[in-house]
Amino acid sequence: MTKENVSRRWFIGAGVLATAGMAIASKSALARSILASAKPNSKINGVQIGVITYSFRSMPGSIEQILKYCVDCNINQIELMGEAAEAYAGAPARDGSADYAAKIAQWRESTIMDPFFAIRKMFDDAGVGIYAWKPNALGAKNTDGEIDYAFNVAKVLGCSHVTVELPDDLQTQRLGDIAEKHNLMVGYHAHTQATPTLWDTALNQSEHNGINLDIGHYSAGTSTSPIDFIQKNHKRILSMHIKDRKFHDGPNMPWGEGDTPIKEVLALMKKEKYKFPATIELEYKIPDGSDAVKEVIKCRTYAKNALA
Repeated sequence: MTKENVSRRWFIGAGVLATAGMAIASKSALARSILASAKPNSKINGVQIGVITYSFRSMPGSIEQILKYCVDCNINQIELMGEAAEAYAGAPARDGSADYAAKIAQWRESTIMDPFFAIRKMFDDAGVGIYAWKPNALGAKNTDGEIDYAFNVAKVLGCSHVTVELPDDLQTQRLGDIAEKHNLMVGYHAHTQATPTLWDTALNQSEHNGINLDIGHYSAGTSTSPIDFIQKNHKRILSMHIKDRKFHDGPNMPWGEGDTPIKEVLALMKKEKYKFPATIELEYKIPDGSDAVKEVIKCRTYAKNALA
């Protein structure tokens, strides 16, 4: 994609921000009901509680439905997974074909930003900000054009960073270099392979590389508290997933039933006035008769009580 085409697409998208977003919202009964709701607020005693939209994966997942779940949970800041936003923008559906990777790459490299400006308008009007964007476009097999697309969308959505599973050292260098060009950050997520030094290489490669810490996975993988790691690395933590797991690679548990020191971590964030968000990630089994929205509300209440 040429620099001129990127600039043209960006200009077109910026020009339709006011009109396209308003038109889409006005045509949707669901969007109108969201706008009629009270604005959510999940900043509690100085600590920003958010949610990753992966938490709602068990429910219907259009972009408007996801927005409604966030408002219903009284969450005003989120980490947005890529699928719903890209579907809204007209991305080709995953079809299992051998050439799907080429098709989605071509779409990403040629798409304009208009639909993403509309998403930003829709979420802004409902009082929900998007601090992180997690598209499936940041891997070693993705083209530079796809990665540029991912950062461009993140800027349109108002994000401070993108998030991605921690790749190998070559890819963290590549992503750090591209992030610097876009003046955005990359938050690297780890599972139970996490150790106190796991992110060291990526952090040393680029000032635009950072940490998307998951305290549940960290606790399960190390069988220790993440408190010391947070205190040491808080300046490089961009966002932090909150869940409860048992030590020794144990299972996900309802909050308060595992070994992850959620209350202590939130108390530390409150005391030290850390600015990165604490992101609810619902991964434990949803009880019979409940649903993801009800369980995220329980998690938010747990966090609120911990921060009282």
